[in-house]
Amino acid sequence: MSSSAERLACRPVVAGFHPDPSVCRAGDTYWMVCSSFEYAPGVPLFRSPDLLTWEQAGNVLSRPSQLTIDGTPSSAGIYAPTIRFHDGRFWVITTNVWDGQGQLLTWATDPAGEWSDPIRFPDVPGIDPDLAWDDDGTCYLTVSGGPEGIFQYVINPSTGEVLSERQRLWSGTGGQFPEAPHLYHVDGHWYLMIAEGGTERGHAVTIARGPSPAGPFEPGPDNPVLTARSTDLPVQNTGHGDLVQRPDGSWAMLYHGVRTRGFTPAWHVLGRETFASDIAWVDGWPRLTTPIEPAEPATVKHHELTGDTLPASWVSPGRFPGEILHRDDDGWRLDGPGFAGRRQQHLAAEMTATLDVRHGTGGLSIQLSPRHRLDIEADTGQVRAIGHSAGLTATLGQAPISEPSRVRLTLRAVPVSPYAGPDEIIAELITETGPVELGRLDGRHLSTEIAGGFTGRIIGITATNGHIGIRSLTYTGTDQPQTR
Repeated sequence: MSSSAERLACRPVVAGFHPDPSVCRAGDTYWMVCSSFEYAPGVPLFRSPDLLTWEQAGNVLSRPSQLTIDGTPSSAGIYAPTIRFHDGRFWVITTNVWDGQGQLLTWATDPAGEWSDPIRFPDVPGIDPDLAWDDDGTCYLTVSGGPEGIFQYVINPSTGEVLSERQRLWSGTGGQFPEAPHLYHVDGHWYLMIAEGGTERGHAVTIARGPSPAGPFEPGPDNPVLTARSTDLPVQNTGHGDLVQRPDGSWAMLYHGVRTRGFTPAWHVLGRETFASDIAWVDGWPRLTTPIEPAEPATVKHHELTGDTLPASWVSPGRFPGEILHRDDDGWRLDGPGFAGRRQQHLAAEMTATLDVRHGTGGLSIQLSPRHRLDIEADTGQVRAIGHSAGLTATLGQAPISEPSRVRLTLRAVPVSPYAGPDEIIAELITETGPVELGRLDGRHLSTEIAGGFTGRIIGITATNGHIGIRSLTYTGTDQPQTR
């Protein structure tokens, strides 16, 4: 086990499908953004006083004028944003790989408020863009060019003008897919930190140092700075890190990883989550020291869709959830066809709903992608559990319903024996005499190792036609071990 692996956290600071974290500090507050892929709103935004406790403050791409998302395929869309604070403004740059218009850059003076419509850089190809400024105010846009390595441009961030030719910087230490570049100016040196090895089990963070933002860069003596590869740690695929300095001068790194479950090859179902560790500078190079991680969490319970506005945590694939979720006199209404929900953030999770299906067909759904999901679908006469996996669809069970105006349904993700996979997804109808199981699906069908892609599970409400009323909706989650 490498020295860096011994210092990796076991518990995330932001759980469940929050990959590619980028972090900055303004005063005593830290701000973080993550990838959102095909889901809108785009680029979830978090704030923290201490790098340990985080709350979602909104979304950077919160309206259609900022984000082209219609029809985006699974795991396309918004990739790897970077957030920086410079000259009184917060800047976020990211890539929408679906709309083919290069990098997009937006800014705000209050990150919890409205962000500007994006400035486009259509002539800057690549993904995982980074922004850095030198002491003269020159702005450098650094991107991953795929297998070719890391490239850089000088830009005007206020106008979108590209002021230089493309310059190649570094290709890493030999791992595949050099990506996620971030530039830092520390004690007179410029550091270029990247991810390489692919975002699966070979994932790693490596670093190089040079005399200027453009290099030339020489790799650090102790690369990789961070990796879990070839270890038996419970958190794997660690990489895509970003450094931040505290007010007292100390440093930390945010990075992503996955909590795997089950025997070989081991499966992860929550997506890549955000973890953190302290950093010490030793002989001019960053090294991991102490994990930053919360205490073992207790069971949490959230009553969803209780207010007059949609929670910032609610998303929809390929469209904004406000296009299909509406408030009426009796609560919230979902118009079909459509799906909207929140991330599954716990290894054991449950969503329970009371729904009115008199005017449509729909219910609950848990999805890793449209091709890998489990739906509970109710209409005026019956309710069915329907499993989908890689183009195969099966009705797992069904039952009659007597009161279509108040149908109670539950979807549960229940961890199982380590040798049986990550979990089982259980679909139930709740009657006056108790739960009626409609069917269950092996959770491996809703894992990244089976479905592929870059996302995690979303659990929420679905409607196939008409509209359904949402009278109550509760999410409960825990990471405490349990089996069924």
